[in-house]
Amino acid sequence: MTYCVGLTGGIGSGKSAASARFEALGAAVVDTDEISRELTAPAGAAIEEIRRQFGAEVVAADGGLDRARMRRLVFGDAAARKRLEAILHPLIRARTRAAIAAAAQPYVVVVVPLLMETGACSELIQRVLVVDCAEEEQVRRTMARSGLSAEEVREIMATQLQRTERLRRADDVLANDGDLPALHRRVAQLHAKYLDLARVA
Repeated sequence: MTYCVGLTGGIGSGKSAASARFEALGAAVVDTDEISRELTAPAGAAIEEIRRQFGAEVVAADGGLDRARMRRLVFGDAAARKRLEAILHPLIRARTRAAIAAAAQPYVVVVVPLLMETGACSELIQRVLVVDCAEEEQVRRTMARSGLSAEEVREIMATQLQRTERLRRADDVLANDGDLPALHRRVAQLHAKYLDLARVA
């Protein structure tokens, strides 16, 4: 069985930068957010069921998911969020499993932003890596890339697992409060560790 590390972390923590560096060092990377985007793109495998359950108003003019509208719909509605997850999660899990099976690299980094919140794909993962930074840095980074206000970012953070609990449940923590070279050094150390773990798995 291919050795799999689940990479997670709060919004703005630096998951993309970390996974890109693991990939550059020779790990396979399977990003469940990318899979979700493919499933909800125009003609994506999840679009028709989403349309059937949520109505045509959540489908954009190009035939893909209207992400902003869907985000508003499920943000404060746990039942709606569970309905969406029931459509997407089995498809994401199947594609993740297939991508892991096809990987030729020594180990696979499976990026699951809400790994601890939803348990999605947890049965495929042997070890959990949390990318972590100060909450103020999370807010700053997310505002810079998304155009959201500080209040909106904090509302999203409030729906995610508390930082202390995420760190408590991690097998490894990748601190990302510094610059990119510092992140790359820490990723290189973890890469060496995961190569060793994969060899004996």
